[in-house]
Amino acid sequence: MISVFLADDQGLVRGGFRALLESESDMTVVGEAASGAAAVEGIAATHPDIVLMDIRMPDGDGLWATREVVGRAELSATRIVVVTTFELDEYVAEAIRSGASGFLVKDTEPTELIRAVRVVAAGDALLSPGATRSLLERAADGMREAPPTRELDALTTREREVLVLVAQGLTNDEIAQRLFLSPLTAKTHVSRIMAKLGARDRVHLVVVGYESGLVRPGWS
Repeated sequence: MISVFLADDQGLVRGGFRALLESESDMTVVGEAASGAAAVEGIAATHPDIVLMDIRMPDGDGLWATREVVGRAELSATRIVVVTTFELDEYVAEAIRSGASGFLVKDTEPTELIRAVRVVAAGDALLSPGATRSLLERAADGMREAPPTRELDALTTREREVLVLVAQGLTNDEIAQRLFLSPLTAKTHVSRIMAKLGARDRVHLVVVGYESGLVRPGWS
């Protein structure tokens, strides 16, 4: 059962998300909050698998709340999906820095919301084409620093190839097809890359891909 916590200052939005999620046999909503501070408190009490986190909330916004949750060792298994109002939200780069594992726009289709929760709960980042891809490209482009060359030196040639494809938004199955590997081998490569780079999840592999120059916005 996938447990979900809802953090949004609009009761109507929370109610809609709750009704949708609880219509699925493998999902349950374990709590709600209308502010950042209340969200952190509720998440600490319930230890959900997934948090749907609005950015703009009173008493500590969603970015602050995300940092608070990600920074707590006891909540290391909790994954946060940031919910944005606009596709190109000015806060997305900060959300990535804060530790978000995915993004959704509030007018997303119900089936996409359900898919997003399952994808992130399974340990992947929400890297589907479209809004999320463009958000990640924009965010990564806006947070470039010195390329982490020392860390990349630890990767094999094959692992670098896999990292490029992860940063382009490909799933493990798609990577396997592209590189003529088994899906299990592709998954193993991704896990090893994450371990070597100290990445929390695939979103941060995307950021590394762009920051290092291995991938550039617009590549496919």
